[in-house]
Amino acid sequence: MELHDVWFVLIAVLWTGYFFLEGFDFGVGVLTKLLARNRLEKRVLINTIGPVWDGNEVWLLTAGGATFAAFPDWYATLFSGFYLPLLVILVCLIVRGVAFEYRVKRPEENWQRNWETAIFWTSLVPAFLWGVAFGNIAHGVKIDRNFEYVGSIWDLLNPYALLGGLVTLTLFTFHGTVFTALKTVGEIRERARKLALKVGLVTAALAVLFLLWTQIDSGDGKSLVAMVVAVAALVAALMANQAGREGWSFALSGVTIVAAVAMLFLTLFPNVMPSSLNPDWSLTVTNASSSAYTLKIMTWLAVIATPVVMLYQGWTYWVFRKRIGTQHIAADIAH
Repeated sequence: MELHDVWFVLIAVLWTGYFFLEGFDFGVGVLTKLLARNRLEKRVLINTIGPVWDGNEVWLLTAGGATFAAFPDWYATLFSGFYLPLLVILVCLIVRGVAFEYRVKRPEENWQRNWETAIFWTSLVPAFLWGVAFGNIAHGVKIDRNFEYVGSIWDLLNPYALLGGLVTLTLFTFHGTVFTALKTVGEIRERARKLALKVGLVTAALAVLFLLWTQIDSGDGKSLVAMVVAVAALVAALMANQAGREGWSFALSGVTIVAAVAMLFLTLFPNVMPSSLNPDWSLTVTNASSSAYTLKIMTWLAVIATPVVMLYQGWTYWVFRKRIGTQHIAADIAH
């Protein structure tokens, strides 16, 4: 296995980790409109992800940085061709971070309501656009002989990619709903479990359609296994949720995300961005990678840094592992 193959796998792992972790806090952000009935319940939902949402974004920064260093041509084509949707995602992540911090800085109702609205939209839009982006990467885009994207923004809004966006949006919302059931007590917990069933059924219908389309379009035996695991895990997550086993339900919804992302990367390899104009113009792990020396240095750095990141994130989740409810919100901020 060459180093560029290793780094393809590592980048796939980083994106998987990002979608697993950021997926549920995107989902919780969406739930501030779908589940919370008042300002106090919105505060409870926000507090479930308050200690961890910024740490989850480390995986995105690492995935982007690793792509830039290990596969500079992939990074250049991706970020130039997908400039507008990625810019929208970036703006949403910035506004979302500000909204979490600024919401309680002033007591005025309009001030807090506006930031709560911002949290909802800046969670929903990236959850959808990430699916559109990776749907296009898996399906193939207009790349010419110079490995440059020559399509338009409208080419990215094709049926397959839009379906991918709906899948990530509903899957992340389901992931966030079972996370909410796992992290809360009382009435919010019960309503989250009931909502998880409804969202999960919609997610299952969309996901099966999208994964089957992917398998028929460019799948093989390995991707078929990943698809079966994803669908089975999603069904099992729904069953665990109905049985009141929130921990298992959350873990299994995470397995669904892991298997679905793995399937997309399995259908890609050895390409990193297939060309829909000519297969010979596709970016691959070979023609898009950095030098062997660069990849060697990156590998040593990853060996040192990755365990540190995983340890401190694991410690954070352990410290903030307890459930919360409306009774845990201080009176002076329960607005």
